Amino acid sequence: MSDGGTTQLSTSARILVVEDEFLIRMLLEEMLTDLGHSVAGEAGSLEDALARAKDCDCDAAMLDVNLDGAEVFPVADILAKREIPFVFVTGYGDLTLPAGYENRPTLQKPFQVEELNKALARLIAEKS
Repeated sequence: MSDGGTTQLSTSARILVVEDEFLIRMLLEEMLTDLGHSVAGEAGSLEDALARAKDCDCDAAMLDVNLDGAEVFPVADILAKREIPFVFVTGYGDLTLPAGYENRPTLQKPFQVEELNKALARLIAEKS
């Protein structure tokens, strides 16, 4: 299936969405659904994200780097230990990721659905 030149992945993935801005979180969920994925869980705060990261049944995650002033890296630590791939999402142009995360995929806000699709395809391919 194609959507404006965007080819969906052949594999549907369950994605954990961590984003503190409600409208952006809704937009991300819509984009994921349009790409044939499902939202396995969502979190808008670091506390919620930490809880979901520990027990979420998901294939991958999207992590907003800045959650209302708190950095998302403790959530990334949990997901990495669980071997769940993730992509960082940021509105900050010159983001410096901490040691161990410098090679993780990053999406710069605002991004297009095609960019999201490519990032997810890479995550899912790496997990397989």
